[in-house]
Amino acid sequence: MPMELTFAEMSCDHLDEVLAIEQASFTTPWSRHAFTYELLQNEFAVYIVVLAGQKVVGYAGMWLVLDEAHVTNVAVHPQYRRRHIGRKLMQELMRRAVTLGASRMTLEVRTSNHVARHLYTSLGFVERGRRRGYYTDTNEDAVIMWKDPLDGFKGGGTG
Repeated sequence: MPMELTFAEMSCDHLDEVLAIEQASFTTPWSRHAFTYELLQNEFAVYIVVLAGQKVVGYAGMWLVLDEAHVTNVAVHPQYRRRHIGRKLMQELMRRAVTLGASRMTLEVRTSNHVARHLYTSLGFVERGRRRGYYTDTNEDAVIMWKDPLDGFKGGGTG
C-alpha cells in the first residue's frame, strides 16, 4: 500500500524525530544546537521534512547563497529507506531552490556512499572534484557534485 507523503518546512517541533534519524544515519551526527541554529539564526538555511501522516520519515537542508544552493544534509529514517523518499526529498529541495532563485546546486558525499552517489547522479549531478580527508571521523574523502544548471527543474512534491 503506497504511503502518502507531504513536505513541510522543518521547525523546532520536528527536532526530536529529526535527531533520531540523524543519530541512526551518521557516524558524526549534528547536535540539537546545530539544527536549532540553522532553523532560527542562519538566514541562508532552508530545511524541510517529509511526513508520513504526522511522522517525520526524512529531512533535507540547504544553504542558499546568491544563485547557489549547497545541500547540507539529507537523511531518511532506516525503516523508510528503499522507498524513493530520498529521491523525493532531493527533488523537493531542488524545486524549492529554483523557486528561491538558485541556478545551480552542489553537495559533498562520502566516496564510500555508493547509494547516495547513484541517487545524485540519477538526478543529474556530476562529480567535479574531491575534498581530501573531508570527513574527520574516518579521514574519508568527499566527492564534490554539481547540478548546473538547475533551472527548468520539474521535480515534484507538495507543501
